[in-house]
Amino acid sequence: MIDAFVAELTPLVGTAAACRALSASRAGVYRRRAPQPVMAQFMLGRGSHRALSVAERARVLDALHSDRFVNDSPAQVYARLLDEGTYLASQSTMYRLLAANGEVRERRDQLRRPNYTKPELLATKPNELWSWDITKLLGPQKWTYYYLYVILDVFSRYVVGWMVAHRESAVLAEKLISETLAKQGITRDQLTIHADRGSSMTSKPVAFLLADLGVTKSHSRPHVSNDNPFSESQFKTMKYRPGFPDRFGCIEDARAFCQPFFGWYNDEHHHSGLGLHTPASVHYGQADAVREQRAAVLAGAYAAHPRTLRSRHAAATATAGRRLDQPAPAGGSANSVITRPELSQRG
Repeated sequence: MIDAFVAELTPLVGTAAACRALSASRAGVYRRRAPQPVMAQFMLGRGSHRALSVAERARVLDALHSDRFVNDSPAQVYARLLDEGTYLASQSTMYRLLAANGEVRERRDQLRRPNYTKPELLATKPNELWSWDITKLLGPQKWTYYYLYVILDVFSRYVVGWMVAHRESAVLAEKLISETLAKQGITRDQLTIHADRGSSMTSKPVAFLLADLGVTKSHSRPHVSNDNPFSESQFKTMKYRPGFPDRFGCIEDARAFCQPFFGWYNDEHHHSGLGLHTPASVHYGQADAVREQRAAVLAGAYAAHPRTLRSRHAAATATAGRRLDQPAPAGGSANSVITRPELSQRG
């Protein structure tokens, strides 16, 4: 099944990118694509010349199943038979035969946990999944901070709401979320909001507000520090900007910095996770037009310089820098471009 999805995406982005997006083993995909050599098939069907025959394997199992040895380990059976002048098989062969028959297990009762699948939230369009968090901004003196609240659309990485305050407060968070929902025109049962397990995120005022507005809330798994990656990445982008100061002189300075920063981030920053589109172009449905314009530029460049540009760029102009986590063109396959943040379980 996974090979079919990889094959569908390979003409658009290449095998390596398709495997990364689908969490598939690239080596495994290549191995299944290549036909198995005839010699390898022959070797798979032929056992070792030192292997026991069917009758010899049955004889070993009969001895292990006998009333005399039924409660003994293969090592005990092997040693006692040797002392009696009998050799049936090595200890490892005895263990291998027992394992093949499902007779090797921990003797004590053990808790066998099922395979755990990391929970996911999927965003296929803007205003379907938001992520929000709070970060500290250093104030003018030691132990003084201002608190920056940021709400981010996961699909488009567009900052839909932000606020700088003197403290971390559930009441302030409730007000910001309420105003942002109204500004974006969110309807009931449309949106999921993900956050970590901070006090403001898990507070009753926020939970009651989301329940009243029909918004599903989600939280990071307990004791997992990287379940809110998109908000953390956005904070790092801000704090690594050249103009970000070591400290802010007052809260007005912090707000004066954030106002132009979020304008730049939404409208000018070409996001590496969006195929170098800006968050605003993805959030407001302008990505298709930008993609077509880029495709025209690449096609013209290849036509003007066919010798210096590799021929594969001609096919690349059809998608023009489109990545797997970039929105699909009209009529495209949603599976090939779905944003798959492995970040949380519903709380």
